[in-house]
Amino acid sequence: MAAFLELQRISKRFGGVRALCDVDLALEAGEVHCLVGENGSGKSTLIKIIAGVQPPEPGGRIVLAGEERTRLTPAESTRLGVQVIYQDLSLFPNLSVAENIAIGLHLGRPRSVDWRAIRTAAEAAMARIGVALDPDVKVETLSIADRQLVAICRAMAAEARLVIMDEPTASLTRHEVDALLDLVRELKRRDICVVFVSHRLDEVMEVAERVTVLRDGRKVGTYEAAEMDDHRLALLMTGKEFRYDLKDVDVSEQPVALAVEGLTRTGDYEEVSFTLRRGEILGITGLLGSGRTELALSLFGMNPPDAGTIRVKGREVTLRSNRAAIEAGIAYVSEDRLTLGLVLEQPIAANLVVTILDRLAGPLGLIRRADREAAVTGWIRDLGIKVSNPANPVRTLSGGNQQRVVLAKWMATRPRILILDSPTVGVDISAKDGIYEIVKRLAAEGVAIIMISDEIPEVLYHCHRVLVMRAGRLTGAFRPRDTSEAALRVAVNA
Repeated sequence: MAAFLELQRISKRFGGVRALCDVDLALEAGEVHCLVGENGSGKSTLIKIIAGVQPPEPGGRIVLAGEERTRLTPAESTRLGVQVIYQDLSLFPNLSVAENIAIGLHLGRPRSVDWRAIRTAAEAAMARIGVALDPDVKVETLSIADRQLVAICRAMAAEARLVIMDEPTASLTRHEVDALLDLVRELKRRDICVVFVSHRLDEVMEVAERVTVLRDGRKVGTYEAAEMDDHRLALLMTGKEFRYDLKDVDVSEQPVALAVEGLTRTGDYEEVSFTLRRGEILGITGLLGSGRTELALSLFGMNPPDAGTIRVKGREVTLRSNRAAIEAGIAYVSEDRLTLGLVLEQPIAANLVVTILDRLAGPLGLIRRADREAAVTGWIRDLGIKVSNPANPVRTLSGGNQQRVVLAKWMATRPRILILDSPTVGVDISAKDGIYEIVKRLAAEGVAIIMISDEIPEVLYHCHRVLVMRAGRLTGAFRPRDTSEAALRVAVNA
């Protein structure tokens, strides 16, 4: 079968950095093809070349929909059927679902808007792939999963023949991921080629027919997905092997750091009771709407409960604000680090010390420069944050290093209890491994940790105990050595 897209000898250099080197890639109509690699492997650069955003170096060859090019422009790429759904989705939150879907049909046309045509085009795009959303509702009111559907429908309205999804599942729960994968299969049935980029290797294996691996800007190879497993794929991506053992440390004799009894918040969760011991990593998992994040926010003073008690080191506390939680020794790392965890345009150094400015201030309220620099240098060293200059904006860091900055920011408060909400979402396998090592080290130092995640292997292999939440209630408690990934998944989905 002739390839819908064929790339030959594609290279790209940015200054002295070679992002891509002689990469070949062939994509067939109706194929689900996964592109994998660590951060910095060249995936994003390759996507931008296909989309016409970046030109390749001379000597490369691009054949798209039967037309040969040495480079593409965004207009040409779109005309020939390429649509890229970036991780941030690039939607207009203040516009309706219908306006977002049909926006490409009306750009550059200075005339009165035909609202009926917009609605008709949007409804047709949704019907084409079986999506049911209210066309009049504003996108800002939708969940991340529904916004993802809007972005895919926008691609359908533009008559896409190749849809590139860049980390589409990074902010989705397992339930939402399953729905998205079903939609990817529907695109395949309609003879639309899908390039699926993901750090979540289990999803790669579920949906892909072929997998292309990039490492350090070079193509390692293209493989049949049926012949791969996550261990081999990780080895190809990194050149290293990652294998995790179940936790074998007994913390049952350690003092109780946190005790929650009968905690209830109407509409979010009810009658939640558990204990967390010093040096313990307690996993909490469950599907969308299970109440995991709402519970975490209550423990951090952001979502006060209606009933129940919270005790820290045996003393009952009332947590009506995040300041009260911090004073009680509790820190919280949100799953949404880009919105709630970091100030992206501010320097890395400023983000590292934002939680301890009062501690760094002198008698007159002025920040002591030497103390600030010592704190920044110390946390960069201790958490292995890869930084060229701490004065650079934190947005310039990779996802894994951004997550380390968030961890450092809260570790600077010297917490006794650390709540991690989806701590490895959107980071590659090496960065995940680094975060797991940090968490393990913190637990060994006596920090009590709650790790919230919808990735079953994450809680199974990195926690001492695992609690399952469903519909606002704790429905099961498991010790990793006494259960399996399959059993835990059944408990979550029951």
